[in-house]
Amino acid sequence: MEGQVEGEKGYAQGGSSSPPPLKDAAKGKASSITRYLATRVPTLKPPMAKAPNPFKLLALLNVQQWLFFLVAFCGWTWDAFDFFTVSLTVSDLAKSFNKSKADITWGITLVLMLRSVGSIAFGLAADRYGRKWPFIINNILFIALELGTGFTQTYKQFLAVRALFGIAMGGLYGNAAATALEDCPEAARGIISGMLQQGYAFGYLLATVFSRAFVNTTSHGWRPLFWFGAGPPVLIILFRLCLPETRSYRERHQVRHEKGNIGKTFISEGRVALKRHWLLLIYLVLLMAGFNFMSHGSQDLYPTMLTNQYNFSANAVTVTQVVANLGAMAGGTTIGYSSQIFGRRFSIIFICVIGGALLYPYTFVSNKGVIAAAFFQQFCVQGAWGVIPIHLMELSPGSFRTFVVGTSYQLGNLVSSASSTIEATIGERFPLPSKGSETRYQYGKVICIFMGCVYAYTIILTFLGPEKLGRKMSAEYDNDLAEAAGRVNVDNALRAHGLAGATLAAGAGGAGSDGGSGFGAGRHLEDGLGVGSPAPLAAPGARAGTDLDDDGIGQEDEKDVKLSGQAVHRENV
Repeated sequence: MEGQVEGEKGYAQGGSSSPPPLKDAAKGKASSITRYLATRVPTLKPPMAKAPNPFKLLALLNVQQWLFFLVAFCGWTWDAFDFFTVSLTVSDLAKSFNKSKADITWGITLVLMLRSVGSIAFGLAADRYGRKWPFIINNILFIALELGTGFTQTYKQFLAVRALFGIAMGGLYGNAAATALEDCPEAARGIISGMLQQGYAFGYLLATVFSRAFVNTTSHGWRPLFWFGAGPPVLIILFRLCLPETRSYRERHQVRHEKGNIGKTFISEGRVALKRHWLLLIYLVLLMAGFNFMSHGSQDLYPTMLTNQYNFSANAVTVTQVVANLGAMAGGTTIGYSSQIFGRRFSIIFICVIGGALLYPYTFVSNKGVIAAAFFQQFCVQGAWGVIPIHLMELSPGSFRTFVVGTSYQLGNLVSSASSTIEATIGERFPLPSKGSETRYQYGKVICIFMGCVYAYTIILTFLGPEKLGRKMSAEYDNDLAEAAGRVNVDNALRAHGLAGATLAAGAGGAGSDGGSGFGAGRHLEDGLGVGSPAPLAAPGARAGTDLDDDGIGQEDEKDVKLSGQAVHRENV
């Protein structure tokens, strides 16, 4: 509708007595979609950027940037630790509350279901009020709820506390990604993204180690593990209190203050982001559903497969899981680093293809040789995941990064939460000869088929989607913010507080990569497919909507702007 109104305005300004027919508008939209699809193969070509020494990349971060990464990594790691405390004590919890193991797993399901609530609430709070205090409140809740879990006396109390924990857990991921990455040097984004994501695998390893140390080693049974889990967040809170807000958030706060009404400006930014990027938001949820199916589908039922189908002992399963998580940590860091060289989409697709090729040994090797297959399969799964934090950050609207990154991740998680149930149900259709009173099933076959479908889905979604490798994340490049607050207010705020970068100082007027969702060709994106309002904030001397860099995208992007008079900067839209 907005695109139609813009078209009618254009006709009025051009002297036409009647608006363009709806048929022409429909043709224009179809043409934009066609042009966009035509760019999917050319833009997948790896940029083949020079592969720098990863240690030199890490050296690019200054002390404050390292501290931002470390506090985010610690928070995300302990978030995962707290989540896995229930997974590792299911049998003990069932015995304590006189319930079945299936009843106890509802505590896990409730966490997965309510994480989306937390991502919305804490994501909006972090984008509005800053990264610092929502992060701290998150960790205060972790302390209270982990202690509370340790003191629960009934099954209903247990479920209530874990439901609240789901809300708290959902709020952390987006905030951690924004804290670690939005001020990170561009060249180091890939490797830092991969390292950050593996906090989840590291949290699982810590939970495994400390469950051996605390569970059933005292008269309190499983409870000391949860009491211990409430301790480290105190240190994480103190760590975060010592750090300021990120530079990127401070820029946006100053712009909102310059406008004169911070709350009203934030709401205006939300309207602009929703108008321009709604289709992108849907895409990100669908993409994250595929990624979460990938991780849950390859991990959740895997220990059951090892014990039920292949008769692994509990210790053998633990060793296999630990080795698999070491592979995950190595893969996330390696592929995250590689995505800076080969591009985000290409890296994800490539490692998914490799992961698909490894499914057979991962699910059909019946001896201890499967440990190697588990290492490399999780190298691939979490290798693809290593690209995700920075990929989501680069695609998200600048003013709502925490909300979009966190909510798309958690909604995708919600969609995939039934993956283990799906696999278990299908597995019952493929029985094996019983071993005593225990019924056995061909879970390996089911996991293999299920994961093959998930890999195919993820490859297709990634291929069709956008990419904004190297996107500038500062406020001066954010056209959404410029539209909501006014370009003059953006420029004045950044200059007045010494936050403006080289581009603004050079008079580029802030035209940059945040102008659209990167989804379409033609004019600036309103609905994510190149139909809507005209290209915003064209650089001096550049025609609005002109594709100066011949990248197949008619929308003027950051690369086009800089080719019109600024230093060249690559952005693969």
